[in-house]
Amino acid sequence: MNTLEFASIDHLTKTLKPFALKLTKDNEEANDLLQETLLKAFTNRDKFTEGTNLKAWLYTIMKNTFITNYQRLVRRNTFIDTTDNLHYINSNDNTTENLAFQGFTMDDINEAIDLLDEVYRVPFMMHFRGFKYHEIAERLKIPIGTVKNRIHIARKELKDKLMQYSTK
Repeated sequence: MNTLEFASIDHLTKTLKPFALKLTKDNEEANDLLQETLLKAFTNRDKFTEGTNLKAWLYTIMKNTFITNYQRLVRRNTFIDTTDNLHYINSNDNTTENLAFQGFTMDDINEAIDLLDEVYRVPFMMHFRGFKYHEIAERLKIPIGTVKNRIHIARKELKDKLMQYSTK
């Protein structure tokens, strides 16, 4: 393909622009990608095989250019700690938890609830499940003050049994 024939691809830029927008999701970046694609196509015009699909060739150049730019951006934003003591890698800002402790915590909470005397456990669990004090009193046929007292005692016992999880 000679330079004159290549200049006639202007009509293809109208179909390339939406594809660039789809890839970049930004108008300015799409324009840059389109320009970079056309520049690469022009500099490599001797690699285009006559009789093949020019539009597909340009789409491939655009897609590959986008992927290359994206990978370059990811590499640029990757932090490599070169300090002797690996201070940044070991800092709390870069740590994640695997959430296994939550399972252990829930096991301990359930065990502590199971160890409560039934007199305290039943009203506490009913309240935990959303029952109001007066509903608990009606179902258990005890005064509302007794319900409040038993729930208070259950909370206090649970707090004592689960002290290791206290944030204070």
